[in-house]
Amino acid sequence: MTKIGIILGSTRPGRNGAAVAQWVLEHAVQRTDAEFELVDLADYKLPLLDEAYPPAMGQYTQPHTQTWAAKIASFDGFVIVTPEYNHSVPGALKNAIDFLFAEWNHKAVGFVSYGSTGGTRAVEHLRLIAGELYLADVRSQVALSLFTDFENFSVFKPADSQRDTLTTTINEVIAWSDALAPLRAN
Repeated sequence: MTKIGIILGSTRPGRNGAAVAQWVLEHAVQRTDAEFELVDLADYKLPLLDEAYPPAMGQYTQPHTQTWAAKIASFDGFVIVTPEYNHSVPGALKNAIDFLFAEWNHKAVGFVSYGSTGGTRAVEHLRLIAGELYLADVRSQVALSLFTDFENFSVFKPADSQRDTLTTTINEVIAWSDALAPLRAN
C-alpha cells in the first residue's frame, strides 16, 4: 500500500504547525487507499548539514543522517506542512531536505502551508527545491491564513472549505505517488 509521510516542517517552540499537521493526519487516516505517518522534524534533532560528501553521493556517515534517510526512504510520497518565515521556507525544513537526495527521488509531494499570506511564498520556494530532487509537486495546495484559519493567530480553526482542498491535495499526492512507483522500482 502507498505510504505517505506528513512532514511537520517547523521546530519552533509554540509552533502552529503541530495543530495543522495533526489536522492533516486526522483527515488522512480516514482513507483506505494509503497509509499515513506524521514525521516531526523536531524528533530528529538534525544539526546544520554536517556530512562531508554531497547528499547525491549517498555516503552518509552521521548516525542522525542515516536515521533520517531511512525514514524518508520508507515513504512513497509526502505532504509537507510548512509555515512561511520571511517570505520563505523555515531553516529547519530546508536543512532537513538538504541532508538527502536519492531518498526524495521519484516521489510526489503536496503542501499545506500557513502564514499571513497562507504560506504561499514558502511553497513557491519548496516547489523549486522539489524539482531539483526529482520530487513531483502536485498542483493543489492548502494555504491557511493566520487571519481567517486561526483564532488570535494561534488557535487553529480552519474554514470548512479547507477540508475540501486538503482532500484534493491528498488525492493528487496518492495518484502521483502511485504513478511514479515504476521509477522508484529501478
